[in-house]
Amino acid sequence: MKKLITSASLLLLSFATFGQGLTSKKGHAILPEAKDWSISFDAVPFLDYAFDKTRIFSNTPPSSAASVLDFQTPMTIVGKYMIDENTAYRAKARFGINRTSKDTLVNKVGSTTGETVTDNSKESGFALSLSAGIQHYKGKGRLRGFYGAEGMLGISKNGSKSYEYGNPIAANNPGVRTLKDTKGMSLSIGLRGFIGAEYFFAPKMSIGAEFGYGITLTTTGKGTKEQEGWNNGVITRTTNTGGGSSFNMDVDNASSAITFSIYF
Repeated sequence: MKKLITSASLLLLSFATFGQGLTSKKGHAILPEAKDWSISFDAVPFLDYAFDKTRIFSNTPPSSAASVLDFQTPMTIVGKYMIDENTAYRAKARFGINRTSKDTLVNKVGSTTGETVTDNSKESGFALSLSAGIQHYKGKGRLRGFYGAEGMLGISKNGSKSYEYGNPIAANNPGVRTLKDTKGMSLSIGLRGFIGAEYFFAPKMSIGAEFGYGITLTTTGKGTKEQEGWNNGVITRTTNTGGGSSFNMDVDNASSAITFSIYF
């Protein structure tokens, strides 16, 4: 028992000493320094995986995707540049393009043998978002608090669709159907303040948590819809579809506030 108590005491003392030092055993700096860069990742999926593999909270479903206001958003590059030991510029960038195509077999109009033709639908979109801000650190040990502000600009256009039909519009196949449904461009601007903390568990590697309060204004332009129909011949018409705007002011990061950062 005495040996067990002694061993436990030494272990706790070693952890305490390790936690208080600002350099590793090899002399490497624990905290980031001026002119260091960093990249950050959403740590929640890794924690979900680790908990599942170790059977801790193994019945917990994967965390939901972060909202567009979150510090870590899916498919977003997040980085910082240390101006000095207590100040950093931070930035996020995302540019994505999506295109999908789907074929559907339908019965050929007028066929008595079960012949089929192909209808095709395509959907496309893109998203571009950029943000920049400044982050200030507080504290001298491994656990450091931080706060700051950042602005955001986003441009997107998603959900535009086009259709091609195997059966042409004709007297024996009347009706109205959509050829193109083009969505309007969306423009978003935002400003948010944030506060959080990072714990440096290894040289220039940290786990952090962040919460923020943001204001976002989004406007969406008008789109167009092109349709065709039959009226003693094929006719087409194009109409405008409505746009809109939204204003949001709320706390963010409620679902994905844990981050893993590497400085180099």
